[in-house]
Amino acid sequence: MADPVSTLPVGIEVLAGEDIQRIAAFAHGEGYKFVVPPLLKLGSVPVHDVGRPLPASLNHANLVVNGPEYAQLSIGSISPWIDLESSDQTTVSNSQILVQQQIHWASHIGLPGVIFHCPPSGSVFSFARSVAEAAGMLSHTQVYVRVSLSDGQNDAWTRWNAIRMLARHNAKIAVALEINHELPGDDTLKKWLAEPVKMVIVPTNTFVANRKGFPVLRKRHQVFLQQLMQSERRYVIASADFESIHPSGTLASYREYLEHLHRTVPEPDTINRFADGYHDYLQLPLQPLMDNLESAIYEVFEQDPIKYQQYEQAVYRALIDRVPEGSDAVTVIMVVGAGRGPLVDRSIRAASDANRKVKLYAVEKNANAVVGLRARKQEVWGDAVTVVHVDMRYWNPEEKADILVSELLGSFGDNELSPECLDGAQRLLKPNGISIPSQYVSYVAPLSSSKLFNDAAAFGDEEHMETPYVVKFRSVFSITDPQALWSFDHPTKSAIRPQGHPHFNVHNNRYSKATFSVSQDAVMHGIAGYFEATLYKDVKVSIHPETHSKDMFSWFPIFFPIRVPLFLPRGSEVTVHFWRATDTRKVWYEWCVVPTINGVEVVGEASAIHNPGGKSYWIGL
Repeated sequence: MADPVSTLPVGIEVLAGEDIQRIAAFAHGEGYKFVVPPLLKLGSVPVHDVGRPLPASLNHANLVVNGPEYAQLSIGSISPWIDLESSDQTTVSNSQILVQQQIHWASHIGLPGVIFHCPPSGSVFSFARSVAEAAGMLSHTQVYVRVSLSDGQNDAWTRWNAIRMLARHNAKIAVALEINHELPGDDTLKKWLAEPVKMVIVPTNTFVANRKGFPVLRKRHQVFLQQLMQSERRYVIASADFESIHPSGTLASYREYLEHLHRTVPEPDTINRFADGYHDYLQLPLQPLMDNLESAIYEVFEQDPIKYQQYEQAVYRALIDRVPEGSDAVTVIMVVGAGRGPLVDRSIRAASDANRKVKLYAVEKNANAVVGLRARKQEVWGDAVTVVHVDMRYWNPEEKADILVSELLGSFGDNELSPECLDGAQRLLKPNGISIPSQYVSYVAPLSSSKLFNDAAAFGDEEHMETPYVVKFRSVFSITDPQALWSFDHPTKSAIRPQGHPHFNVHNNRYSKATFSVSQDAVMHGIAGYFEATLYKDVKVSIHPETHSKDMFSWFPIFFPIRVPLFLPRGSEVTVHFWRATDTRKVWYEWCVVPTINGVEVVGEASAIHNPGGKSYWIGL
């Protein structure tokens, strides 16, 4: 059976090729989707000739991509870069003019992309200036900076980072990452996964020959490339000439091998299958207290078997501990925020498995969800469940609950106002009653992700850079491990003021900070947030990376951007300051980050405090 047609966009660069017709015909014959030719023929313009100033426009005979008929098939390489900071002024001026002419020509014929070759050594200041200038001159053309991984373990990333920062994190500038025979360490490779790598170049001499003489890649190369293949990127095979350097096959063999790698990318796990299409996609967190959720949202989260399995186990364990075997005691369970009733179903099943008698209440404020709950009562639950249409914070039942069950947690633990809801519902509990969950802890960690930063910055306003987002992380680099920030316990032991008091919610305010050690150079684009919840005793649910509940997909992490990315050198520290603030109408977060070098806080490099007073983002009470 023939392999399916690959959707991987693989192009070819033939370094010896300066005839665009021949290159295009050859690429088509070998099954490549595009070509990467130089824009100018090598040495065709003498920029070093002091006595010959450059003409005002390019000469058609000097151009490789010499017309628009090949434009959409080509990504053009800008004429090789020279060291502008150690050359004579005429050479510098001629080189700058020549680069500008190539950029204007690329724009004129509609090239989809141009590639600048990052100099392997020397200063990058003038190079970064020209790249940034090109990005400003081009409207619809992608600018790539070609970076070779052979330039030292970490030096390639360091040079790219300098260029990116000098160009003010311009989202139009991406990386064309050249994968060479020797790869840097795993930590450096992980860092590249968080960068805007939109093109991957694999020279033919990176491949090794298998027993039959066909080109293949070594295991580490395979693993890294398959990680890159999880996101959309272009791929390029770079060859010295039009012949394969391996004894078997042709230049098409290299393309076929990359396509094979793409087809054999490992199958995603349960969580990633569920998240398909949502990786690195910014979503606003839900506000189920202020807004009534739609049925489709309930349905999505009800697909998670792990969360409800854990809740069922928690209720079962609580019933076993609370009521002796053979007792006729009836345990009152109130499911508050019942939604469409999955926790009611699980509580009934837990009671049956425990052989304990229960009386159940399903409490829900969403009038539309209550319609479904009443139908479930009529068709399935019968007298075992009482449906109550009311906001849990204002209900005054005649009897108290032994067990209060809720699923009000957000990606940051408290960000969907579980503390405020359960404070209001706490008076429903008997003095010795228990809450499921009983505690949740919020965690933070510094995060690198040019994708998430650029997507938030693309809105072009301050508001979106001061808004947290729910995100399924993929193109990210976790700079350090998460640390605990704060926790909430239920029932709370804090004194609860009456609703309407000007400071009724002040006990749910929080301030904390966490200091992180940086083991390698990194750029911090924001803060990752997670939570870990104790439902009952040792029954937990978690999205903390180290303790994540296997196959649970109800919650993605949360991402807090910072307006200006922060460079963190190896050996430094960074402190994350976080506030949870409230007033009578809303709850919001504020955050800032401060680098520490040699034990001294560099306040001048600190970020601003984001979202002061909840001006950009808040959660409605």
